[in-house]
Amino acid sequence: MATSDVTIRRIEAADETEWRRLWTAYLEFYETSVPEDVYRTTFARLLGDGEFEPNGFIASKNGSPVGLVHYIQHRTCWSQKNNCYLQDLYADPDARGTGIGRALIEAVYEEADRLGLANVYWLTQEHNATARQLYDRVARNTKYIRYMR
Repeated sequence: MATSDVTIRRIEAADETEWRRLWTAYLEFYETSVPEDVYRTTFARLLGDGEFEPNGFIASKNGSPVGLVHYIQHRTCWSQKNNCYLQDLYADPDARGTGIGRALIEAVYEEADRLGLANVYWLTQEHNATARQLYDRVARNTKYIRYMR
């Protein structure tokens, strides 16, 4: 997918350095980190081809990677079709407000439609006001509260 100077494409093996930079920035935004073995395992899974392996897209602007999205297909008891969980979405701060986030979400929507998935959903922190402005335009807030052990 390409619009003007923005290109969205699947993550490839040659993207590891830039993917790592973008995902690290995403994790830092959420004030967390993962050990090196999780980086290696996650990148290998992103390159895998299993139905339930995570997948991802890289966004480039003028040829430079500026964003990423990870998504995972999974079963549900509420439909015969699988669901799609959009797990990680990140755009470099300088690229925000330029359509990168929307383009990445729309790429996941297109892939979910191509695969015949029931829906696409994701979570964000309540205080993530900038991203929520976009999310409110491209999806509906379900008002669910997340719990976790």
